[in-house]
Amino acid sequence: MSTPRFLTLPPGVTPTRIDTPRGTFAALEALPGSGIAERWPALLVPGLTGSKEDFIAVLQTLAQSGRRIVAIDLKGQYETPGPDDREAYACGELGADIDVLAAVIGDGEPVHLVGHSFGGLVTRAAVIDGAHRFASYTMMATGPVGITGRRAKGGKKILEEATDLGLEHLWQTRFEPEALANGVSDDIMAFLRKRMLANSPTALAAMAEQCLEIDDRTEELQEVGVPMLVLFGEHDDGWPPELQAATAERLEADCVVVPGAVHSPAVEAPETTASALVRFWNTAETLDQKSNKV
Repeated sequence: MSTPRFLTLPPGVTPTRIDTPRGTFAALEALPGSGIAERWPALLVPGLTGSKEDFIAVLQTLAQSGRRIVAIDLKGQYETPGPDDREAYACGELGADIDVLAAVIGDGEPVHLVGHSFGGLVTRAAVIDGAHRFASYTMMATGPVGITGRRAKGGKKILEEATDLGLEHLWQTRFEPEALANGVSDDIMAFLRKRMLANSPTALAAMAEQCLEIDDRTEELQEVGVPMLVLFGEHDDGWPPELQAATAERLEADCVVVPGAVHSPAVEAPETTASALVRFWNTAETLDQKSNKV
């Protein structure tokens, strides 16, 4: 479970809700200190047991690059409600949500897209479907196929128990002991419990299943032609770092390995992660401007 290290929103970061033709989404929005966003905006999408708060540590830095930055909760996740319909949480359906969110956030401008972990699988679907043309795409701690290792065991437990035994059971038997073992503070612990219990059990189970069983769509993604970055921690315990590096090579994408980070680079190494994103976004915008002049 991605665990924010603080919850106090930095200056320029505010909670908001974004209305779209496919529903209303809870979000955190960050604006430059001047309040004027001169560069293209970015949309950040969290992982399976995460939320928009997983990006708190990078929002202000990213916005200082002259951009509007928006981090969301997916449908069925924390503060964004979702239906009790398993099909609504297929990556294709959630990807369609990302398409309309990008259209609203961009308001005619291209949007940089970032997906963390399961959020990477959702955003991959959005990029491939071609309904919205993105300025760039970043896969953060995301692999091409089902997740492996320790996190795969956690995904199986969510799949088996979320709807049958309930989220309180999952919290008490898996997530609370893990947080306690990691020395999480009382205020963060309270937030993690609140977030877990606010999720839709149907959504969590459906998302976990896809995390475990998703098909490889790298070849389809490579054909899109959007500038891409694969970014992951050097100690990632979800998808093996070597697999993510190989995916970057297959995509002919930029690749950034974040020193010291595990599965949540935006939490574990926020400045390094934010710097890599800004550098990649700036390059993508420069390339776009050059191509338009040709």
